[in-house]
Amino acid sequence: MALNDDIALLSTVPLFSDISEDKLRLIAFGAERRKMQAGQMLFREGTGADCAFVVASGRFELTRTGKDGQTIPLGFAERGTLLGELAMVTAVNRSMTAIAPDTAEVIRINRPLFRRMLEEYPEIAGIVRSRIDANLAAFNADLDKIAGRFTG
Repeated sequence: MALNDDIALLSTVPLFSDISEDKLRLIAFGAERRKMQAGQMLFREGTGADCAFVVASGRFELTRTGKDGQTIPLGFAERGTLLGELAMVTAVNRSMTAIAPDTAEVIRINRPLFRRMLEEYPEIAGIVRSRIDANLAAFNADLDKIAGRFTG
């Protein structure tokens, strides 16, 4: 894929949609493309994460292990999905497993690259903070809904 195709793809990712094309070009240039074969694991639940992945083609089956040890299907990540966004800014463990059921391709954005972007372009840090704040607010709202089922 050409660099311009990667820039166009990154611009469709909600976290990156408000970032200018010249800054997306820097991310795309510093990122790494990875091709995955059918059945290949992108990452495993519980392992350390040092990067995020944008699905460039194909899709990934997402699963989590339940308390009983059974695999719980979570759905699929398709083109334009950002997996592991927090790993771009801090050390975290993967909360799920991602496996390519068919051939697929991802753009890997590592933490040092993204942190450098945050340091050099403070407006990107503001965009990321707003996104994380929105995600936390949505998560808290979901928890409130769930908690309501167990009270009163």
